[in-house]
Amino acid sequence: MSVTVCPLSPEDEAEWPPLWQAYLDFYRAALSRETTAATWQRIMRSADIKGFGAFDADNRLVGFAHIVIHPNTWNIGKCCYLEDLFVAEDCRRQGAARILIEAVYRFAETEKLNRVYWVTDKNNTAAQALYNQMANQTAMVQYRKDFP
Repeated sequence: MSVTVCPLSPEDEAEWPPLWQAYLDFYRAALSRETTAATWQRIMRSADIKGFGAFDADNRLVGFAHIVIHPNTWNIGKCCYLEDLFVAEDCRRQGAARILIEAVYRFAETEKLNRVYWVTDKNNTAAQALYNQMANQTAMVQYRKDFP
């Protein structure tokens, strides 16, 4: 499959929500319409949250990567958290996820960010097979406490 990656733009707003919902469904997550709308606006307007879209040969949005750029205590520079990575089910295993990650890497290098990192579900072995080729798995375990 031929895929092109570029920053998400306002013109992508109609195609993004169904893909976002498919991503949420994949992780059995539910978010309010308000949160989804705010997420899109942050991707469009924030200096620290960016979105990249993967587009097929028909210019159809088939995947996305959302990143959060932030300072850290282990380095003077900023780093990049790849918060969301998703490819439509009918387009998986055709290279789109790899191309999205490579686009994030290029962005991080251009912006002189010191690291790109992400997490995935421990049972998402298909994704892990790709990630193991593209980055080093750390021994860190994530702990989390959510607040309403």
